[in-house]
Amino acid sequence: MSATHPVVPLGLLFMHRLQRWLARHRSLYQQADAVMFYQKNIRSVAHMPQESRPQRQKWIWYNVESPSNTLKLPGINNIFNLTLSYRRDAGIIARYEVVIKDEPDDHFVLPKKDRLVCWMVSNMWSAGSRVRTAYYKELTKHIKVDVFGLGVSVPLPAERYYPTMQSCKFYLAFENSAHKDYITEKLNGPLSSGTVPIVLGMPRDNYEEFMPGDSFIHVNDFPDAKAMAQHLLELDKNDEKYMKNFAWRRFYTATPHLLTLKNEFTQPTCLACDHILRDNRYSAVHNLYGWYHSSR
Repeated sequence: MSATHPVVPLGLLFMHRLQRWLARHRSLYQQADAVMFYQKNIRSVAHMPQESRPQRQKWIWYNVESPSNTLKLPGINNIFNLTLSYRRDAGIIARYEVVIKDEPDDHFVLPKKDRLVCWMVSNMWSAGSRVRTAYYKELTKHIKVDVFGLGVSVPLPAERYYPTMQSCKFYLAFENSAHKDYITEKLNGPLSSGTVPIVLGMPRDNYEEFMPGDSFIHVNDFPDAKAMAQHLLELDKNDEKYMKNFAWRRFYTATPHLLTLKNEFTQPTCLACDHILRDNRYSAVHNLYGWYHSSR
């Protein structure tokens, strides 16, 4: 990035605005260091810019949906020279990290709790959510679960997300599908709020590559949902054992993630800008979907 190209004209553009933007700023497109394409908004290759890409320009394929929820578009190979995804082998890694503190800190104060188990969910009944919904239904036979979100009886506005999360002792951080490294903000929310996440997705060892093993409870730690419920009820009655789930906070911190669709591109755009400022290398993936749908 040269000094004559400040951040605003860089052209970190999204597909749903690209056609309109190009019509008004055709010359700036040629100057941009990078253009970001959001996978969910790419209707077809025909709707992408047809003119030649400047040789130094990076075309970034941005996708944080799981492979199970990623539509394979024809003709998409050999187009992008940089990827931005939750995967650790992406050119730019998009996730909310747990960060090591500069020095140990013993000042964690547990938020007030008046709910035992909570779940915030928007697509409980979709086809890709059958595994987590089945586990939830079995769990509710043995313990009360408060459910919030779109399409359920108790809607939850964005401004109530963190206060509600803090009020829960445990939170069902259930992913909609199981893929290597697919661990989303569903886990970051409770970690940053002082709530213990209960995870369902990849095996425990994959989760432990991203956060301390004592910061969460994995459904695989128990033979069935009944045993899980019994463990949660025991922790509810034993403050000393429950607080052991927060021992990691002495050494690590978790940053709250941004909420609402209007902030959907804030973090990835910042990550892309930071990457381009620091690194001028390319990371082409010629068989894009072959790479993305692989298990490594």
